Amino acid sequence: MAIAVHTPLFLVLDQGGHASRAMVFNAQGDKLAEASLAVHTYRQADRVELDASELVESLKTVALQVYDQLGDDQRYLVAAGLATQRSNMLCWRHSNHEPLSPVLSWQDRRAEDKLKELDHQLIQHKTGLFANAHYGASKMAWCLENIDKVKLAASQNDLCIGPMASYLASRLTGAKEIADPVNASRTLLWNIHDKDWDDELCQLFGVDKSFLPPCVSSDHGFGVLSLHDHRLPLSIVTGDLSAAAFVNGKPLEDTAYITLGTGAFVQRITHKLYSHPVLLDGMLWQSKSAQLISLEGTVNGAGSAISWLAVQHGVDESYIISHLDQWCDEVQEPPLFLNAVSGIGSPLWCGHETSRFDQDATLSEQAVAVLDSILFLLMLNMQVMEEVLPKPRCINVSGGLASIDGLCQKLADLSALPVQRNDETEGTARGLAYLLSSLGSEWPARYTVFEPATNTPLAKQFTNWLHFIRNNVSDRCLYFK
Repeated sequence: MAIAVHTPLFLVLDQGGHASRAMVFNAQGDKLAEASLAVHTYRQADRVELDASELVESLKTVALQVYDQLGDDQRYLVAAGLATQRSNMLCWRHSNHEPLSPVLSWQDRRAEDKLKELDHQLIQHKTGLFANAHYGASKMAWCLENIDKVKLAASQNDLCIGPMASYLASRLTGAKEIADPVNASRTLLWNIHDKDWDDELCQLFGVDKSFLPPCVSSDHGFGVLSLHDHRLPLSIVTGDLSAAAFVNGKPLEDTAYITLGTGAFVQRITHKLYSHPVLLDGMLWQSKSAQLISLEGTVNGAGSAISWLAVQHGVDESYIISHLDQWCDEVQEPPLFLNAVSGIGSPLWCGHETSRFDQDATLSEQAVAVLDSILFLLMLNMQVMEEVLPKPRCINVSGGLASIDGLCQKLADLSALPVQRNDETEGTARGLAYLLSSLGSEWPARYTVFEPATNTPLAKQFTNWLHFIRNNVSDRCLYFK
């Protein structure tokens, strides 16, 4: 694609659960270059970890790859942005950036016991979130108690502890560690009213506030990247899901934004905190001049549930994903699946269940059942949202699993709403490019629309699934109490 002379270009870095990605977009939202590098996730029971140094090197590699792809047009690059998984955290030395812990993924629940005796109502009031082990604070406390290197650095006053995004931005640019509001807000230590670390929450979790990076706005500026001889400001750092809501420009109040990645998330713009007792208040964007709040529902097991199924059957995850469209057409009566991969998120909030099917079935039948469970959990979240917000006009989907036509069509059928699938399924990257473009108005929406159709068997399956869930977890989850 030819690039107009003097067209500003934007480099976006997206660190996700399966890969680090780099893309370049122009001011009209066209993707001009891309590179991706797989990263390793280490899983054992409730522990889910990544290697901090590997993530840094992977981002440096893909950034240089896309830079080299631009050739003579490298000179038009004007700004870069970084989006990361929001609740990942780690510990490192302030003096030399040495990682002192693995990156503890948002899926990691090793420190759940630390939440039992805390004031959950206080935490929710201050943060807009539930006291949940997926967020950073309990993991931070665990590191401070259990990792000798972390204890030593703390005693030497040489410890930084905080969001993964703060560490990555600092390592990529060499600048001082600072924390953007979106990633800081997913620690349970950030006060959604004061927009800063909260003294009472830090004391509650035993995290010394001096070890946390200072909080700034998302567009504060996070240092300068060096791409060979080219110096490029890292202008924005934010969360992946927050950036994805900007995929087609400024998010609309009448649209439900669904991202289908390692987890699945549905977001609606709202203007009122605490609008529903079992959903999340999310910091979608906070710049120097504006902010947006979202009402959010979370499905912990999406791409990770497909990975779980692949392990159960000893097959490659890509094999399942490549066959899902075919299986969606072929499998008419899949089993029901209780999707507890990484714990059941909103609105049920049931942390310790065993993922299971209601009957024996083949791989193809189970794969469709897993896909349906993602759909059904999203639908349940959307129904709960409609208790406090008007029904949306449409649904916008992005993320890796959005490439499955069968899932998009089922979502349209079950919701009775048109589903817009972005032509650029990496919604996080394109949304971040929009934010880098200074929120320009010329940002064309590009998507395929799946129109709803009557699907009586799917509606019946959803009803049966709800009964199955209620009969199996109602005495242990928040929503049914």
